[in-house]
Formats: sequence, C-alpha cells, structure tokens
Amino acid sequence: MPLSGPRFQTEPTRLYREMRRDHGAVAPVVLDGDIPAWLVLGYRELHQVTADPVLFSRDSDLWNQWDHIPADWPLLPMIGRKQPSILYTVGPRHTQRAAMIAGALEGVDPFALKRHAEEFADALVDRFCTVGTADVIAQYAMLLPALVLAKIYGFADTLGEALVGSLNDMIDGRERALAGQQHLATSMFQLLADKRAEPGDDVVTRMIADPGGFTDEEIAQDLMVMMAAGHQPTADWIGNSLRLMLTDDRFAASLAGGRHSVAEAMNEVLWEDTPTQNVAGRWASRDTHLGGRHIKAGDLLLLGIAAANYDPQVRTDGSTLTGGNNAFLSFGHGEHRCPFPAQETAEVIARTGIEVLLDRLPDIDLAVRAERLTRRPSPWLRGLTDMPVSFTPTPALGPGPGPDTGSAPGGPR
Repeated sequence: MPLSGPRFQTEPTRLYREMRRDHGAVAPVVLDGDIPAWLVLGYRELHQVTADPVLFSRDSDLWNQWDHIPADWPLLPMIGRKQPSILYTVGPRHTQRAAMIAGALEGVDPFALKRHAEEFADALVDRFCTVGTADVIAQYAMLLPALVLAKIYGFADTLGEALVGSLNDMIDGRERALAGQQHLATSMFQLLADKRAEPGDDVVTRMIADPGGFTDEEIAQDLMVMMAAGHQPTADWIGNSLRLMLTDDRFAASLAGGRHSVAEAMNEVLWEDTPTQNVAGRWASRDTHLGGRHIKAGDLLLLGIAAANYDPQVRTDGSTLTGGNNAFLSFGHGEHRCPFPAQETAEVIARTGIEVLLDRLPDIDLAVRAERLTRRPSPWLRGLTDMPVSFTPTPALGPGPGPDTGSAPGGPR
C-alpha cells in the first residue's frame, strides 16, 4: 500500500491495525514514485532492527533502489545518499559523532535553557494575548522550538524564525523540500563561519572545538539533523499535548492553574499520539528474515514508531500507558536513538512552552469543536494543522516584539 493518503491524517491507529492484520509485523509499502519499502509495525521487530546496526544498517548506499530515484525526488532530504550526517554514518565514526553532539548539548546550562524557553514563550504569547483569540499552532508551537534551538546553537535571535519555514518544507517532503534543505544548509555554514570568527558559549562553538577533527561539512550536516529533529517533533509534542489537555476532562485541573498533569499529558502523547510516526530508515546488509518476511539485501525498512507503540503484544489490554511508563519508542532505540541530552532539551522546551501558555492564559479553550481539528497528511510526523483557541484578553508582559524578533522580557515563574 502507498505510505501516503488521508488516513494517515484521520485514523492512523486503525490504519496500522489493519496493516498488521493483513500483513503481519512487517508490511510492504510504496513511497512516492512507486518505490518499494518495508514498514516495521511490530514492537519486538522494531527492537530487533534497531538493536542490530550491522544487519540493519544506516548506510543508505546499500539501497537497491538508487537507480530508480530521480534527482528531484521529494524524499531525498529524508533518505539521502552520501549525506555526511550522523544519520548515515556507521561504525566507530558514528560513535565519535554521537559523543560530539551529546557533549555539545550537555554543555548547555539547564537553567539558561529554561530561561530562554520562558522568554521566547512569553514573547510569543505577548503577540496575541491582548486579542483574545489565536492559533496556537502557527503562532506558538510552530515557532517556539526553533527559536530556542537557534538561540542555544548560536544564531542571532532575529534569524530563528527564518529557519522555521525551511525546516517545515524539508520535513514535509513535498515540492519545496529540496529548497528548504538548501536554505537550512546555507544558514548552518554561515553560522559555522561566524562562530569560527567569533566563538561563544553555544553548541556550535563546542562542536567546532571538539577534538574529533570534524569538518565543517560534517558539523553543518549534523546541525541540520539536530535542528530538524529538535524542532518539528517538539512543536508537535506541544501541539498534541495541548490538544489532549483541552479535550480531555482528566486534565481540567491543569487548565485551572495547576501543573501536575502537564508531564502526564506529555508522556501519554508519546504513547498515544506520538509526533514521530514513521522514520526512514534502515537498509538490510544481506538477505534475512524479519517478522516472517524475506528481506533482500539493500531493501529499505521504515521504522513504524506509532504502530509499534500500539502493538497488541505490548498493549494487551488496550489501555492508555502513562504515569511514567517510558517504554515507548518515540525517541528511537539502539545506537541511533535520539541522544539523551537532545531528549532532555526537547522536554524542557515543550514542557516550559505548555506551562507558560497555561500560566498566561488560564481560561484558554478551543474555539472550535474538537472534531474540527485536522492533522497534516504526513506519514512521517503527526501534528495539527491549526488549533484556534479563545481566552480572556490579558496585558502583554513586554514592550511587544516586532514581527521578526524572538525575545522580550518575561516575568518570573
């Protein structure tokens, strides 16, 4: 079946259940241009794939379909060939690059990270808090992660928002994907040049100073991965968590001023409504079998994160898994798992963003019926297209940032 269509938007859980019923734990799918691939739906099978980086490699050069891929294929930014990023690096060099990225992120002062997140969140809320209505996806969730990440990476505040459009174009995998990738790459190389000329206390300066001897090309490619993987899933984590809190009575107390349910809502989203639905990918280094399927050398396997989270083998009672159960696969698994410091950064940004919004707009409510909310028709990332809300107008905290600025003084919390 094609890995596209409206059902990924409207009923992905049922779709994955039907695919598992018809095909088992590993289902044949086709990508844009009728390119074949396998979608790993099973929790155990996904663990097997991600735990064996030799048999199921990240080396995209192994792909047996390259002769059929056109130069303008819209998924190239996500399934690229000879991209010198950490995504497609294997062996000892991957280990070195993962350590370099983790070290650069660990150098971020956690108090400064939270302060940046609060200041940008307050500045964004200031733009619409006096009006009484807003779209908290376009005006808030889709901006906040990129602004904070740009800040800690070393970008000037005024450049953060300019990256959002490029990131979204690249991740959506449509006609503007390659142009978005090019703009993001240009921005990263310029940032590297700026930081070589004037180092600072930021992630990029620490990456440049790493003793591993990484080239500008390697660092720029890794920065693109870090920005894309850090921004859009975090934006959708904010949006999906707010949707849950605004539509589920269990979280009504949080909307009345409490915070105790924010973390629970965020954890539930990673099980039930994970932003990262499917990930490309792994390539079989030799003929093998997986989930009863014969996998040929060079076949592409896509990681079905959302489907694996719903695998009846681990969800035998169909219950919601919250309360600190972190066995979800939303951050991946194995040596290519999202680095722990990156997970912590995303969690701080998302949780702070939700808390600031609820603090500032305590009577926030949906301005449309919950069933009117729509999702982007993407098989890769699951997020809302918009979320109209209403609330009692409140005064802005700061002087009012301009349309392209990112920061304004925020109050203590």
